[in-house]
Amino acid sequence: MSTTDMATNSNYWEDLRKQARQLENELDLKLVSFSKLCTSYSSRSDSVASSQDNMLVAMTTELEQLLASLTTVNDKMAEYINTPGASSHNAALMHTLQRHRDILQDYTHEFHKTKSNFLSLREREDLLGSVHRDIESYKSGTGVNNRRTELFLKEHEHLRNSDSLIDNAISIAMATKENITFQRGMLKSIQTRVTTLANRFPAINGLIQRINLRKRRDSFILGGVIGVCTILLLLYTFH
Repeated sequence: MSTTDMATNSNYWEDLRKQARQLENELDLKLVSFSKLCTSYSSRSDSVASSQDNMLVAMTTELEQLLASLTTVNDKMAEYINTPGASSHNAALMHTLQRHRDILQDYTHEFHKTKSNFLSLREREDLLGSVHRDIESYKSGTGVNNRRTELFLKEHEHLRNSDSLIDNAISIAMATKENITFQRGMLKSIQTRVTTLANRFPAINGLIQRINLRKRRDSFILGGVIGVCTILLLLYTFH
C-alpha cells in the first residue's frame, strides 16, 4: 500500500471516529433531556400532557435516528478494520471500535430502559387520571341526583299538603251545607207550626197582631218624645 493510500485510509478512520464522538456527545445530551422529560411527565392536565406527548414523540424519533446513525458509523469502522491496509494497526483499531460499540450498547440500553419506564409511568398516570375523572364524574352525578331527588321530594310534599288542604276545605263545605240544610228544616218546621196555631186559634192570631200594632205605636210615641226632648235640649244649650 502506498503512502498516499495509507494517509487516505488514516483520514477516513479519523473522520469515522469524529462522527462517532459527535454522535455520542449528542446522544449523551439528548438522553439526559429525555430522562428528565419522562420523569416529569403528568397526564392530569390535558394541555400539559398533550405538549409533553408531542415533545416525547419528537425526542424519541430523534434519539432513534442518532442511534441508527451511530450504528452505521460503527459498522463502517468495522469494515475499515477488515481492509488489508489496516492489518498493521488492527489491535489498536479493534480496541477503539470495541470502545465505541460499548458506548453505543450503553446508550441503546439506557434509551430503551428510559422509554420502558416512561411507558409504565404514563400507563399508571393514565389509570390514576381515569380513576380521578370517574370519581369526579360520580361525585358530580351524585350531587345532581341528590338535588333532583330533593326537588322531587319537596314537590311531592307540596302536592300532598295541597291535597290535605283541599280535603279539609271540602269537609268544611259539606258540614256547612248539612248545617244550613238542618237549620232550614228547623225554620220551616217552626213556620209550619206557627201557621197551624194561627189557623187553629184565630183569637190568638188577632191578639198577636194587636200586640204588634201596639208595640209599633209605642215605638213611634217613644221616638217622638225622644226627638222633642233632643230639640228642646239643643235649643236650651245654644240659648
